Amino acid sequence: MKVVNSIKEMQNLANEAKKAGKKISFVPTMGALHKGHLELISEGRKRGDLLVVSIFVNPTQFGPNEDFNRYPRDIEGDLKKARETGVDVVFTPTIEEMYPEGFQTYVEVSKLQNHLCGIFRHGHFRGVATVVLKLFNIVKPDVAIFGEKDYQQLKIIQRMVKDLNLEIEIVGFPVVREEGGLACSSRNSYLSHEDKECASTIYRALQEMKIEFERGQLSAREITEKGKRILKRAGIEEIDYIEVCDPETLESKQRATKGDIVAVAVRIKGVRLIDNIKL
Repeated sequence: MKVVNSIKEMQNLANEAKKAGKKISFVPTMGALHKGHLELISEGRKRGDLLVVSIFVNPTQFGPNEDFNRYPRDIEGDLKKARETGVDVVFTPTIEEMYPEGFQTYVEVSKLQNHLCGIFRHGHFRGVATVVLKLFNIVKPDVAIFGEKDYQQLKIIQRMVKDLNLEIEIVGFPVVREEGGLACSSRNSYLSHEDKECASTIYRALQEMKIEFERGQLSAREITEKGKRILKRAGIEEIDYIEVCDPETLESKQRATKGDIVAVAVRIKGVRLIDNIKL
């Protein structure tokens, strides 16, 4: 496994792979690799000849009062896991390498960013779209794998790739969960054992909302009110949103239909957790 810090070196490696007729698969991450990441990496291994994983905690997607400085970092542990899962190249640029002095170009997906998490994390998806486009131009992947837990992010990346005519296949990978149902996330490391037990209620609430729909309830308000009751009974009072939304536009629905997404974001002792389920 090769560890690359330089943009130019990564681009040269990608160009050499392309010339040799190799298909490049790519998994972008912010590190603190967990079971969910490892599943994405395994999928990437199946889909390409050269598997690249990036590890970069991207400052432009964090707000001024968010957790950039304390976001979990474990580069040695990450490299060990990457090596064990068959990664060919780990790209670990510095902030100065990615955003040199004078940097002023940003990418926005104007409508999709205005729903769900975008309402609560202003500028977040501008930072996501910008860094992902930069990584695509550096790594030059044929296929890139993103987790469906970050559903809005996945749709924004898919839209960006389509709108900007990028020749990259974007693969959405199903939510990977811890025992008990909590969606895998690097931020889970902030939670105590008791907090995790409380957080597992998020998935139970999503399942109950799906059951409510399958029993014939089509009112999005009734479906989401049931979810709120389940969360609040578990002691989860800080709910940013629970919404039934269109799977493509992410617009909030009044009447649920098959294929819609129920998305939820809550805070447990200040830790923001997101999850979703398809009806």
